[in-house]
Amino acid sequence: MKGHDTMITPEIEGLLDRAESKFRLVALSSQRARQINSYFNQLGEGLGASIPPQLPSTARKPLSIAFEEISADKIIPVEVSEPSEEELKLIEAMEESELEEDVESEETSDESA
Repeated sequence: MKGHDTMITPEIEGLLDRAESKFRLVALSSQRARQINSYFNQLGEGLGASIPPQLPSTARKPLSIAFEEISADKIIPVEVSEPSEEELKLIEAMEESELEEDVESEETSDESA
């Protein structure tokens, strides 16, 4: 039995195998498509802050390029764990020290003016 020709290349079934769930596939591909779109929009400005497409493609749409990258295992889903209480306390302490530094630098600049 011959498989059906589909409009989507690569096939969704193969992409689902790599992403493990529909939700993760949607989240991964949409995030990567936004990154690719941002890269193409910044080309003329020379900023280079975005990551370029990871493989040559004839596709024009950022989502199609993202699907091709996922299919080629260039983009993979990463499990993000919740930070522990210790890590949260460390982050809060760092943010507080940055705020204190900002306040001190503003006071110093106000005095010199």
